[in-house]
Amino acid sequence: MTQIKKRSSILYVEDDETLSFVTCDNLTLRGYAVDHCIDGHQALEKFAHGTYDLCIFDVMLPKLDGFSLARKIREKDDQIPIIFLTAKSSKDDKIEGLTLGADDYITKPYSMEELILKIEIFLKRSRIFQTGPTADSMLLGTLIFDTRNQELNSGEEHFKMTHKEAELLQMLAASPNTVIKREEILLKVWGNDHFFSSRSLDVFISRLRKMLSHDPGIKIENIHNVGYKLILPKP
Repeated sequence: MTQIKKRSSILYVEDDETLSFVTCDNLTLRGYAVDHCIDGHQALEKFAHGTYDLCIFDVMLPKLDGFSLARKIREKDDQIPIIFLTAKSSKDDKIEGLTLGADDYITKPYSMEELILKIEIFLKRSRIFQTGPTADSMLLGTLIFDTRNQELNSGEEHFKMTHKEAELLQMLAASPNTVIKREEILLKVWGNDHFFSSRSLDVFISRLRKMLSHDPGIKIENIHNVGYKLILPKP
């Protein structure tokens, strides 16, 4: 029996008739189930009686503006991704939106490619949060590092790691965005700082980079003659 994949459901609130028609049409063609509302009150009513995976709110809405709508949504659900659409580009407006718990801000006019890319990123991240992480795992950007089973989960692929790969990643991830000295890594993971162990470290770093490349926001930076630093995207 073929398994039917559940369509992601989006609550989209926009009072511009032309823009909303084009956006709804594009999102539907991409396979999303879209509920479109033209004002904040209507959206709040829809949210109360529906189940959604992501919200897209225009900021300037009749009856209840996007910021006020987001506040009320966050009282009911503090996890659902929220993307704001706005003609405003001032720093204060963006800060207010992000402070309310928005996941991102897109300034009008925007391309459909940009909007869809943002939607896919936040839906993927949301799915990962729902399935984990557990007490024996670490969240690295949009990836889950299962320390007990020595696996890295990108949501679409699972990478089985060797003991040393997992130990090395765990050491780097314990101090993200901080330089860890080569000697410290070698002594803890390899038990010595010999030449061949040092060359092995470079090979293992290369392997980890390949696995972590499934989240482009994650990098292992080489600090010349010092050590390595795991760069994680801001939450």
